[in-house]
Amino acid sequence: MLPTASVDAQPVVQDIGQSAYQSAAPQTVAGQTFQAYLQTVGARARREGVSDATISRVLTGLVPNQRVIELDSAQPSRSTTPPPVAPYIAQHVGSSIIARGRSRYAELSGILPSIERRYGVPAPVLFAIWGHETNYGSYVGDFDLARSLATLAWEGRRRGLFEGELVALLKMVDQGVPPYRLKGSWAGAFGYPQFLPSVYLRLAVDGDGNGTRDIFTSPADTIASIANYFRDSGWRPGQPWGVPASLPSGFNANAYASKLAAPTCDRVHARHGQWKTVSEWRALGVTAQRPIGDSVLTSLFQPDGPGTPAYLLTGNYRVILQYNCSNYYALSVGLLADEIAR
Repeated sequence: MLPTASVDAQPVVQDIGQSAYQSAAPQTVAGQTFQAYLQTVGARARREGVSDATISRVLTGLVPNQRVIELDSAQPSRSTTPPPVAPYIAQHVGSSIIARGRSRYAELSGILPSIERRYGVPAPVLFAIWGHETNYGSYVGDFDLARSLATLAWEGRRRGLFEGELVALLKMVDQGVPPYRLKGSWAGAFGYPQFLPSVYLRLAVDGDGNGTRDIFTSPADTIASIANYFRDSGWRPGQPWGVPASLPSGFNANAYASKLAAPTCDRVHARHGQWKTVSEWRALGVTAQRPIGDSVLTSLFQPDGPGTPAYLLTGNYRVILQYNCSNYYALSVGLLADEIAR
């Protein structure tokens, strides 16, 4: 779950090996040296209740990471014509990730029913998120989170976001999370589900009952924490994320384009059709290919145009988009979840 640009483009691969910033020369951005800026962050953290010991432990000795600045600057701009979805799906919903997801699903089958009952989110969807974020925990990133977040906040392009996440990271350490655990993506996401620090503080849960919220090594805590995120984001129990749909010959999907302007993730949502019930779509010749209630509100989505796969998306698809604002990501998560559940 990374703070990428809100565009309907393929998610950027974020977990790239750390490249140290070697220069000892003082750098200035927005009139402050890096060390002076860390003093400002420390003062804010202190006002928000973080102990002096934690502030010193985490911030002392940090230097900027130029590679992090380069990666942040390379984030995609708004794309006028998004690339086709099919190649991304073929790459990210392949036999290997499906097989591994089914294997982990079987290994953890004993804990899944209670998590599903508690949060109302199907376990295959949770596994699909875990699979996409870190390949079920096989790679979580190796950037020093404090250094990355401090660099991004000091650089200033998105200071409000990254300074808040750095303070949240300090609060995590103050609450007992050992600093050696705090490795992750260049943009500050970490652990099996790639939570940001503020999300960890708010939504990570103890899924195995041992008194800790360990999303670094515990599958139970990871699955339960993702489920808690989805419930908090408005997941509707009993509804799928969407279903494949067939369209009649010559159907003009553009005639049913959405007229709503989304307040966030606008370019992503703009590609979805109007909201109609499944029965209303059926009356227009659009037929769901899997079971779904007639009264469920859905939006028609045919990302690669006429003659290519189409879907009726429910509100739960938008919950997946809150995890990562990309149709490529959300659609591949939904399709991977379906494959794991088979």
